[in-house]
Amino acid sequence: MKQRINENMIGSSLVRFLKNNWNLTSKQIFRSTSYMQHQQMRLKSDLYEPDYLISMEPDEPVYDCLNLQLKGYDFALLEATQSQIHKYAEVMGIQVDECWATPAQQLKVQKFKPGGTAIDTEYHLNIYERNVQVIDVPAWALGTLLRVARATLPEGCTLNVHEHTIEHEEIRYVPDNQLLELKQQLEDMGGSRAEKKKKK
Repeated sequence: MKQRINENMIGSSLVRFLKNNWNLTSKQIFRSTSYMQHQQMRLKSDLYEPDYLISMEPDEPVYDCLNLQLKGYDFALLEATQSQIHKYAEVMGIQVDECWATPAQQLKVQKFKPGGTAIDTEYHLNIYERNVQVIDVPAWALGTLLRVARATLPEGCTLNVHEHTIEHEEIRYVPDNQLLELKQQLEDMGGSRAEKKKKK
C-alpha cells in the first residue's frame, strides 16, 4: 500500500512538474515568437534604422505647378504626343491639372538667291503648341516622367518644362482686335467720362 501511495504521489508530482514547465515553455515560446514578429515588422518598415534617424530625414522636394510645353509643325502628331504624355503621367500617379492649346504662331521664311536680294523661295510655317500642366510632382517622379517624354518625343517636336506664370495664362486667349481698336479710338477722343472727371 505504501509503495502504491508513493508511486501515486511521484506520478502526480511529475505530472504537475511537466504541466508547469510546459506552461512556462509555451509562454516563453509565444513571447519569443511575437517579439521576433514585432522586430521583423519594425525592421521592414524602417529599413533597419532607428526611429530617431527616420525622424531626422529631410523632406522630399515637391514642385507645385509645372508646364510641359510641346511645340511642333505637325498638328496631328503633336496632339498624339500630348495625349501619350498625359497617359504616362496618370499611370505614374502624377496629378494632371489640365491640358490646353495656344494659338498657332505663323512664320514667313524667305530664301534669297546667292549674291543678291531677289527671293528664291518662300515658306509659310505654322508652329503649334500644346501644354500639359502637372501639380504636386515629387522630384524623383519628375525625372522619370521627363525621361519617358524625351524617349517618346517625335522628330520635329520640342519639349520645354517651366513653372506656370501669368504670362502663360494670357497667351492662351486670342485678343479681340475690334475691342482694342475701339479702346484706341476712345483714348484718341480724350478718354471716357470717368477719366475726364478725374482730370478735372
